Amino acid sequence: MNSNIKTTKHASTSALGLLSEIEGTVQGHRDGHGFLISETTGPDVYLSAQEMQSVMHGDRLRVRVQRYDKRGRPEGKVLDILQRQSRPIIGRLLLESGVWLVAPEDKRYGQDILVPKAGLANATAGQVVAVELTEPPSLYTQPVGRVVEVLGEIDDPGMEIEIAVRKYEVPHEFSAATLAQAAKLPERVRAVDLKHRIDLRDVPLVTIDGEDARDFDDAVYCQPHKQGRGKSAFKGWRLLVAIADVSHYVKPGEPLDEDAYERATSVYFPRRVIPMLPEKLSNGLCSLNPEQERLSMVCDMLVSETGDLHAYQFYPAVICSHARLTYTEVAATLGNTHGPEAAKRPHLVPHLLHLHEVYRALLARREQRGAVDFDTVETQIVCDDGGRIEKIVPRVRNEAHRLIEEAMLAANVCSADFIAQHKHLALFRVHEGPTPEKRTTLQAYLRALGLGLDLSDDPKPSEFQAIAVATRDRPDAQQIHTMLLRSMQQAIYTPINSGHFGLAYQAYTHFTSPIRRYPDLLVHRVIKAILAAKRYQLDQHKLEVAKPLLSKRSGPRKPHNPLAAATEQERWEVVGAHCSANERRADEASRDVEAWLKCRYMREHLGEEFSGTVSAATSFGLFVQLDAMFVEGLVHITELGGEYFRFDEVRQELRGERTGIRYGVGTKVQVQVSRVDLDGRRIDFRLVHPQEERRAARPTERLEALQREDRALKAQRRQAKASPAAAAGRKRAAEAPPRAPGGGKAATKAARKAGAKTSKRPR
Repeated sequence: MNSNIKTTKHASTSALGLLSEIEGTVQGHRDGHGFLISETTGPDVYLSAQEMQSVMHGDRLRVRVQRYDKRGRPEGKVLDILQRQSRPIIGRLLLESGVWLVAPEDKRYGQDILVPKAGLANATAGQVVAVELTEPPSLYTQPVGRVVEVLGEIDDPGMEIEIAVRKYEVPHEFSAATLAQAAKLPERVRAVDLKHRIDLRDVPLVTIDGEDARDFDDAVYCQPHKQGRGKSAFKGWRLLVAIADVSHYVKPGEPLDEDAYERATSVYFPRRVIPMLPEKLSNGLCSLNPEQERLSMVCDMLVSETGDLHAYQFYPAVICSHARLTYTEVAATLGNTHGPEAAKRPHLVPHLLHLHEVYRALLARREQRGAVDFDTVETQIVCDDGGRIEKIVPRVRNEAHRLIEEAMLAANVCSADFIAQHKHLALFRVHEGPTPEKRTTLQAYLRALGLGLDLSDDPKPSEFQAIAVATRDRPDAQQIHTMLLRSMQQAIYTPINSGHFGLAYQAYTHFTSPIRRYPDLLVHRVIKAILAAKRYQLDQHKLEVAKPLLSKRSGPRKPHNPLAAATEQERWEVVGAHCSANERRADEASRDVEAWLKCRYMREHLGEEFSGTVSAATSFGLFVQLDAMFVEGLVHITELGGEYFRFDEVRQELRGERTGIRYGVGTKVQVQVSRVDLDGRRIDFRLVHPQEERRAARPTERLEALQREDRALKAQRRQAKASPAAAAGRKRAAEAPPRAPGGGKAATKAARKAGAKTSKRPR
């Protein structure tokens, strides 16, 4: 505990007011300040850079609320350090003026760590290392640590992934007990495993996945189905979705289950996957490989011609996948049933056509339901053998992608309905509508555009979809759809079913990917318990390894202490919060690696010009995505020209006061790559104005020439002025810091802070 900070008696926190004391975990910011993430559902407390001098990101603190800012946000003073973060910190080892130090890769730590020569562990300058703190920071001293692991050189292939898994604390090594348990599992399905299972080995189920997929956790089959006579007769399809029965091998309380819960999800990086389960399960026993007997849980559905789920049942089965198909193969077969792809497996063509028929019915029902469906572009990073980006290409979604998506959605809906009907606790996948604040902002934005379309005070998914469809052909469609998407909340796992807003379902859960998602495994256990007329109880040991949530956007934080969960529902809430937080962690780690790769890729294009599209407008500049390369960077407000730009929060655009020029989401611009900061994951662009002369010189020479011309032009203007006094005044004005919207000292401070922000769009 830090001796520089006075410990005071803990006061009541029943109401958040001045001088109230709050406990929580500190989350640092790259600009030096931080936030205390409250252990209750109260707001986060701002900590100034001065308060952060003696604490670090991840420390658990007690703070006192001292004041509130103009927007009613609390600002605090550190009273006591309850617990120091103990995990190693990843960074670059540097030698500066004879002093060894580690610059943390995670800029939220805010302070370099001094390393005595005796603590180098044979590491050399420039290498990436993991350092363990031996002395925490204080008001007057920097933190001190020792090197505990040398990861290698920064340019080593895959180093960005090694950094990310440690930076975000992604578990990447299975325990010895887990590996030993996995080794004892059988190589194939045994006769004893087939007891009380339906034999579907003769049913031509197939898997349909991407070309680079390695684990196959779902197989599908469809056939026409008629039932009854007369007006009450049913006519439609029987759709089977078979999911790998992971719960047969991963039992509660065993080492395999403990490691799976700690990870909660598989993490996907370019060229590498950190799986939730060992390879023997994820790519072997639980992967529905072709021509191999596999255990599965089956959702057997009857879908009507109108796309309604007429009936369903769940049962354990043994299957044998008849083929491993790719999205490309299936789309080609559906497009030409007499083509070369269809000729390879003619016996499967009728079943694929039936799958396409039921997909069209489910899709029509989805449109009637009013589910939100935006046209978004996902990208894929293609790397060479050395781990460097070779190209960035858009992922093209074809009919096969959508076919599998609709089949999985149907199975997930049936699992949610089955659990809800039996009133059993489980984890639902909940996606709530926009908050009142976001709804008000979106309503003001739509009114400002004068579209004649508006949202009600209690918006339904169909209203969002109606706006998306009505604006699909507009030039600013991307801007409008982006605003609609940003107004929605993030989906979370919780036992409290509030429906899925985006998909327009009253109840929805995840059932179809137990190999890579722990909530799906729990849903399988619950369904099995219901089928056996029992109730599934959460393993109490699970709650003891749950960690507090550090992200401000990871869903509900209550209850913080898992052992304080008194009821079964509260225990499910803890598990749901844990899974939601780890899902966010996996996303953040993946985005960090992609950002690093893109920065490294763009270093080779410094000075080059590209066409781009504004992806976000802020008070400090524009985020622009390059059209051909799908890379995003920042055009700072000081690069937009010599006039004053005001940020219109309602329209989400920057507008020049003199010329009236506007930059909003969807605006086409020409930019030049001016700076790449690999450590900060930041790419800076310079706006290329149409009136500027295009140069035929090489990119770096062209950039230098433009900078020389700018300097020469400014010098000529100063010399041309007749009055020396006026010239001196104009010179002072030109050299003054750029103003941000709002004017005055606050504006200057905002502009300076904006310059240090990352290129990643706020989420």
